[in-house]
Amino acid sequence: MTAEKTEPREHFALKEAVIQYFKKKGYKVEENVSLEGYRGIQRTFDLIVQKGRQTQCVWVKDWKRTIGINVIINLDKAAEEVGLPNPIIVGEQFSDHAKAYANRRKIMLLTTRQILQSLKG
Repeated sequence: MTAEKTEPREHFALKEAVIQYFKKKGYKVEENVSLEGYRGIQRTFDLIVQKGRQTQCVWVKDWKRTIGINVIINLDKAAEEVGLPNPIIVGEQFSDHAKAYANRRKIMLLTTRQILQSLKG
């Protein structure tokens, strides 16, 4: 049995906002999903969002720093291993290298600001 990690309050608030964002856009949302990849490795995602036949995995990074390319590559590998194309990552800001890689690999980058502005409207 694994001990549950307590999430910082801020992360919980951002994650809730992200859930509301996807629900508002018509997605079905599942939280804290672990999937087994094709090599038998467990991959954990903050959210799995589904709309129609499209299913995507989501990581929510409530960090006060810029998200670098290494995090984007790790998400890309995890998503590929479980067979979910076009993953999504939510964060405060992204490095130029992270943006370039995400653009090439069709990974959606959403900023905290975009999420919050969408919920206001």
